[in-house]
Amino acid sequence: MNFLISPAYAQAAGAAGGGISQIVILVVFVAIFYLMLIRPQQKRMKAQQAMLAKLATGDEVVTSGGILGRLTEVGELFVTIEVAQGVRVQVQRAQISQLMPKGTYKGA
Repeated sequence: MNFLISPAYAQAAGAAGGGISQIVILVVFVAIFYLMLIRPQQKRMKAQQAMLAKLATGDEVVTSGGILGRLTEVGELFVTIEVAQGVRVQVQRAQISQLMPKGTYKGA
């Protein structure tokens, strides 16, 4: 009955040199992931925080919902945006997505 079961002598022979190459490939993938995804996101977040920190009354902004207006009041958590003459909307400061050049908003 032993002649039907052949011993597998070569099973562990191929795994000797593969450990270091797998570690190198893993390190390369982590480095690419960092450079392509994490680092650019951190730069965008830092630029957004800097823009929010320097908001002032009279700046023209666009909210994340697409509302264009001029800042009339700037608080620590909320800002008031004039979207039309006499129409003011209060939004969270973090919802300001873009600072527009002066003259973009023409309050009707």
